[in-house]
Order: sequence, then C-alpha cells, then structure tokens
Amino acid sequence: MDNSPSEIIFATEEGEEVIFQVIETTRLGGVDYLLVSTRDGDEEEALILKDVSNSTDTEAIYNIVEDDMELAMASDIFNELLDDIDLI
Repeated sequence: MDNSPSEIIFATEEGEEVIFQVIETTRLGGVDYLLVSTRDGDEEEALILKDVSNSTDTEAIYNIVEDDMELAMASDIFNELLDDIDLI
C-alpha cells in the first residue's frame, strides 16, 4: 500500500465525523488492512479495518474487522510489525 492515508474519516449514522489516525498498514492474502486509532475524550480506541473496495470504486471502502479468526490473524501481523503495541 504505497499511497496509504495518514488518517481516515468515518461518518456515524448520526452524521458525525470520526477521524482515525492510521498507525500501520499490511497486506494479507491480497487484502489490505489498516491499524487505526482515535481518541474519544480521554479514551483511545484502536481498530483494524479491512479494505473492501472494488477496482471500480473511486474512494476506498473500509469495514471494521469483526470476525474473530480474521481479527486474530491481522492482530498477530500488526503485533509483529509494532513490537511495543499489544493489540489483544
């Protein structure tokens, strides 16, 4: 992922924008994953996002990884990439 964004902006169902900082990116099985974080008041949240875009999409489309096996696999890779961060 050569042109990785430094931040991603999501819109909630209420129309509120949430900005996620991209910490790291990786590619597994031909799928791009992003480790992102955001701050909500004093609380910081980290998520792993999966790029589900089609080649015809003009903008990237990301879903939060919720599948336990996929999340564990991506977390293991990010843990290796970022030795000082414990994701799970």
